[in-house]
Amino acid sequence: MTKKTLQLEPLSCPSCMAKIEGMLKKTKGVSHAEVLFNSSRLKVEFDEAVTDVATLTNNIGNLGYEVLGER
Repeated sequence: MTKKTLQLEPLSCPSCMAKIEGMLKKTKGVSHAEVLFNSSRLKVEFDEAVTDVATLTNNIGNLGYEVLGER
């Protein structure tokens, strides 16, 4: 399992956080996803044999949010 922390664009409300977490938790290969609302950071743990950061970033983008980079 790979653990990454990604910086998201500033989130405007807790429902944004829940939307991103919910989508990631349903993503194949993701075993843990936690969005920290105050810092707009995403802590994610995933199996690199199944998914990767680029795919996760793209999926978050499809929800209308931007990943600014890794932390």
